[in-house]
Amino acid sequence: MTLTFPVAKIRRGFCEIEEGQVHYREANKESGLPPLVMLHASPGSAKMLEPYIGLFGRTRRVIALDTLGNGDSIGPDTGGLLPGQRLTIDYFADAHVRALEALGIVEFDLYGSHTGANIACAIAHQYPDRVRSLLLDGISLYTRDERADMLENYAPGVKIDLNGSQFQWIWTFVRDVYLFWPWYKRSAEHARKVGLPNAEELHDKVVEVLKAARTYHIAYQAAIAYEKEPILSTITVPMLVACARTDMFLEYFDAVRALVPQAESLVTPGTSTPEALEATVEMFCSFLDREM
Repeated sequence: MTLTFPVAKIRRGFCEIEEGQVHYREANKESGLPPLVMLHASPGSAKMLEPYIGLFGRTRRVIALDTLGNGDSIGPDTGGLLPGQRLTIDYFADAHVRALEALGIVEFDLYGSHTGANIACAIAHQYPDRVRSLLLDGISLYTRDERADMLENYAPGVKIDLNGSQFQWIWTFVRDVYLFWPWYKRSAEHARKVGLPNAEELHDKVVEVLKAARTYHIAYQAAIAYEKEPILSTITVPMLVACARTDMFLEYFDAVRALVPQAESLVTPGTSTPEALEATVEMFCSFLDREM
């Protein structure tokens, strides 16, 4: 997406935690305002948040981490898992907080989208003294049957082979997420109406997933398995529950709102055009700025 209005310069860096290096993007480091920590959706990385980072960074410090096993961050520690076990969202929440501590960030506003929203919920639940406000931008509430089906089919591990089948599989996977929901049910009944992003955006997202072909699915499956209903209702920090009108998770929006009557809520125009992006950021800032 080419933006025609001023945006903040985005810089990249790494910090060190026990597992290894965590990659992040950052804007406006010298801002005196509380930092905004942004957690990205799966698959991909914080690169997908760059349009947001550039706009939020005009007025505040923004830190966007690549979730462990995504983008350029180290893979998560799976050494202690038994066969059939998977890492939990709580593990990823802890890893994010440790990475923020390594960057000297203790108190922050917190944004999360999809997988990032699940991680953000866990952080706000476990570390309410650190989270000034919580912004959830698209979050699911799967039924038991939906969860079982998604865990089996949505984010399988990728086989790396000499024929390069991983390249075709990841390209098709990333593309079809825009065409169907869920992506592996390729029928008229499950067709989405949003269309594909432009070729540059699709290429960038595919490259980010290819980087993490061996590990992208670990955080994804943790998010799908996360039963957040009992957690959402206990979060005490100021909260905004949002969803873009083009988001596949809009179908869960009313159910999420019912779980968090203490939260503000809104449906946004999303980010598909520069105008929609600017309007969405303004809506989010009206909430975040009140919490300063």
